[in-house]
Amino acid sequence: MNERKLGNIGVLMGGYSSEREISLRSGQAVADALSLEGHRVVLLDITTDDPVKIIQQIQSVPLDVAFIALHGRLGEDGVIQGILEKLDIPYTGSGVGPSKMAFNKILTQKALQSADLPVPANYCITDGKSVDFKAAWAHIKSTPLVVKAACEGSSIGVHIVRHPSEWEPAFKNALSYGPQIIVEQFIKGREFTAGIFDHEALPLVEIRPNANFFSFTAKYQKGATQYICPAEIPEELTAKIKELSLRAYDILGCEGFARVDLRVDEHQQPFILEVNTIPGFTGTSLFPKAAREAGYSFVQVCEKLLYLALKGTESLGKKIQR
Repeated sequence: MNERKLGNIGVLMGGYSSEREISLRSGQAVADALSLEGHRVVLLDITTDDPVKIIQQIQSVPLDVAFIALHGRLGEDGVIQGILEKLDIPYTGSGVGPSKMAFNKILTQKALQSADLPVPANYCITDGKSVDFKAAWAHIKSTPLVVKAACEGSSIGVHIVRHPSEWEPAFKNALSYGPQIIVEQFIKGREFTAGIFDHEALPLVEIRPNANFFSFTAKYQKGATQYICPAEIPEELTAKIKELSLRAYDILGCEGFARVDLRVDEHQQPFILEVNTIPGFTGTSLFPKAAREAGYSFVQVCEKLLYLALKGTESLGKKIQR
């Protein structure tokens, strides 16, 4: 990429979600890579949930474009996107509406189901009320059950319930992250992730955790999980997973990039678990790994996302004046 006119880049990181520490690592990695290429980068560690203070912090430095490295709440739920739009600052990734939908696993699964995309059988709780194991099992009719906080990432608030005795602590923990819970059928099989980069499906990554579950520790502790990229599966299955992932990306209205997580059962049928609109950019993150396999260096990914952000602003007829 020859174009270098990116101006002042603000890397927004930290935030107030349960993924704050991962966000700090992602933001630092992005800032370091861009700085080494000679770009003007300002790191903005957001530590407050007060929108007025967030606006003041962003306005404290002149920015031409924002690279959002905020995972979880604030970054992936449409909040920071709305703030940046009010300030007329272009930003990387998806807009307000798609971010809100993708961040909420219940809304995501409903949207995908409506489009006839394969998702696990599920049961949704939206009012924070206690539900017993029998009520959930009556909807899914199989075990194990997967209990998830609807609005968290990095496997936070996620539990696999194999026996009724495990239900109550799992449900209470998931409920501690908010009133919305999704209970899903556990898909026995293999786990994959598909990165989507400017509407290009990247090489698939198979995820093989050493433990039985791809937990927070398995995701971020080096050596806890094996990642095979490109995934060693038949071309037909690869094509099917990529097609489903691109459709999910389009149905939710994602832009720039995203990561689609799936499981494939014993009959080679993929099921979409969730769509992440701001995948991690740490040393163990899967999106940069898949992009590298496709021929993009880490900094090329960062630069292209920024170019897309600026291009998107131009297409809307907005002018950046600094």
